[in-house]
Amino acid sequence: MSLFLHYLSLPYLLEGIELTLEVTALGLGGGLILGLILAGMQLSRFWVLAAIARAYTVIFRGTPLILQMVFAYDALPHIGIKLPAVLAAGLALACNEAPFIAETLRAGVFGVDRGQVSAGQALGMTPRVLMWRVIAPQAIRTMIPAFGNEAVSALKNSSLASVIAVQELTLRSTQLASSTFDFFSIFFASGLLYLVLTTAISGIQLFIEWLLDLDRAKGRKRSFADYLPWRRVELATSIADAPACQAEPAQALAAEPLRTLSREARAKRAATIARNNVAVEVTDLAKSYNGQKVLDGLNLTVRVGEVIALLGPSGSGKSTLLRCINHLENWEAGAVRVGGRRLGLNEDGKVLSPRAIANERATVGVGMVFQQFNLFAHLTAKENVAGPLRWVHGMTRIDADRRANELLDRVGLSHRADALPRHLSGGQQQRVAIARALAPNPSVLLLDEPTSALDPELVNEVLEVIRRLAIDDGLTMIISTHQVRFADEVADRVAFLSGGAILEEGPAHEVLTNPRHPLTARFLSVMETDKVPEAVR
Repeated sequence: MSLFLHYLSLPYLLEGIELTLEVTALGLGGGLILGLILAGMQLSRFWVLAAIARAYTVIFRGTPLILQMVFAYDALPHIGIKLPAVLAAGLALACNEAPFIAETLRAGVFGVDRGQVSAGQALGMTPRVLMWRVIAPQAIRTMIPAFGNEAVSALKNSSLASVIAVQELTLRSTQLASSTFDFFSIFFASGLLYLVLTTAISGIQLFIEWLLDLDRAKGRKRSFADYLPWRRVELATSIADAPACQAEPAQALAAEPLRTLSREARAKRAATIARNNVAVEVTDLAKSYNGQKVLDGLNLTVRVGEVIALLGPSGSGKSTLLRCINHLENWEAGAVRVGGRRLGLNEDGKVLSPRAIANERATVGVGMVFQQFNLFAHLTAKENVAGPLRWVHGMTRIDADRRANELLDRVGLSHRADALPRHLSGGQQQRVAIARALAPNPSVLLLDEPTSALDPELVNEVLEVIRRLAIDDGLTMIISTHQVRFADEVADRVAFLSGGAILEEGPAHEVLTNPRHPLTARFLSVMETDKVPEAVR
């Protein structure tokens, strides 16, 4: 036992730890930099870069690290590159770790829900802002365990540096055992030293996970995560600087029942809307997926203040039409104009870049509410609303927080402003999504089946918010829905889609009570659970 303790504290072995850590640090640091480059190449739109990165990955994942170290130390001098043994070992380890780190990075990026990416795009975020503010914060949390595992693996693989005579811990243990023939005590001491190092790495990993835990220590004013670049609490600004909403909007929503418009009021409203300018114009729009037509020469005109309800069976093209209007989808033919501006093309008629398209979305004023809510999972309700105002529209933190508080109060969620999306019900999440879409004061609001993902008892609370936006605020809206009664109460016009084309459109109550096209009549007859009222009050 005394001999074992002697080896455990022997300076000769302890000095080997320093070289082991040096090789490991070079390998992990270089591997992270190279891995970021490889991951970026594979995620690039340019297939040549992706192919080069994939070829690199296949080569370095498919060959032993020991051969790569020998190559870095013995083969590179033949082309005039002579590296010290430690640097050669670190380079080989970095080149070997890079593809594994790159795959971990790609897995983290792909692990972020695509709906959140679409929501960020719809809000006008450029690819850089989307990566920095939405994807990276969530991806990093999921990648921490994998990075910890990779760090442990790199530490153990550093022992292969002994093949090029790096005096790291394993080589020194072997040399000492060869001279004393006390193999058991020496290698047991060496193994224990490795265990201490890997345990330290595991401890660091768990500590970082704890620091980045969004649910940790509820009620705290600040956490480590608040100071990260993509987070919301700035050092110079306190959350308390933004005024808090005191109302309980859940009660406010039900305080006054919504009045359904009378026949005369509808006629007056229709006459007023007919004199308004065109807000959205879709002309001969054609869109295909894998050769299958989804939109087939579709035409639609929406005027300022008008509410259009899109009805039709699943697969009829309703969601695709909405995504095209917000340019979340490209199309093969036709044109989309919002406020007279043709989307997707610059003044010279050339197709816009992804960054330019993002800026276009931010300026044309089209908000979108998605079927699956698509809230940013790492941000609270208030941050979901205020964040895009700062990142896209350049608002100050105080103004953005004030606007977020106002909107959350309006949709009945001021008391849940600091809750994460996973702590909210489906109806509450959808109301936050509506508040987020309204935050930049859009000229047009698109809603894609806003209640289809909700439990039946939660549907009314979301529909009530939309009713008030349509009738009280006069917001221009295009709503894809299966709620026929709701469409009759709220919409000015109904458009029935089938096979990517509009088969019938007209005043909402007229189409819903007396459809002319047989497919429209058949569709409405199937919707027995949501019959329209027989008469307008």
